[in-house]
Amino acid sequence: MAKGETRSAARLAAVQALYQMDVAGAGLPDTLAQFESHWLGKVVDGDEYKPADAAFFRDLVGGVLKEQRALDPLVDRTLEGGWPLKRVEAVMRAIFRAGAYELGKRRDVPAKVVIVEYVDIAHAFFEREEAGMVNAVLDAIARDVRKDDFAKGV
Repeated sequence: MAKGETRSAARLAAVQALYQMDVAGAGLPDTLAQFESHWLGKVVDGDEYKPADAAFFRDLVGGVLKEQRALDPLVDRTLEGGWPLKRVEAVMRAIFRAGAYELGKRRDVPAKVVIVEYVDIAHAFFEREEAGMVNAVLDAIARDVRKDDFAKGV
């Protein structure tokens, strides 16, 4: 399986893990262990979960938690109309946090790839309007935290 595919699966799993931690209040070690042993690359209730880049998955989930105090205000400033992140639906919150983290801390991944990946994840859970919002918010964050990428036209 290609690196891009395993990273895509890791992003989806990270969003699901962040959602679970947010809603159920589960801790990081338990959540990572549960996803790595029961979800990634497994068949659960008839649904096949693609093999994921486990190190990338751990970096995304752990990184979001470590950087959340910086990520949430960044997303809040980007959301239109002063709509605070805490009032956004939990899956959308997880998408914004993971996307913002990856844009800010994973310079090895091009900004446009990050945006497209999280828009694709949004399409799995939401209608077109919400996916468009993910695109707009992450694009604005990318233009803020990766000014050099956009100056070069990357």
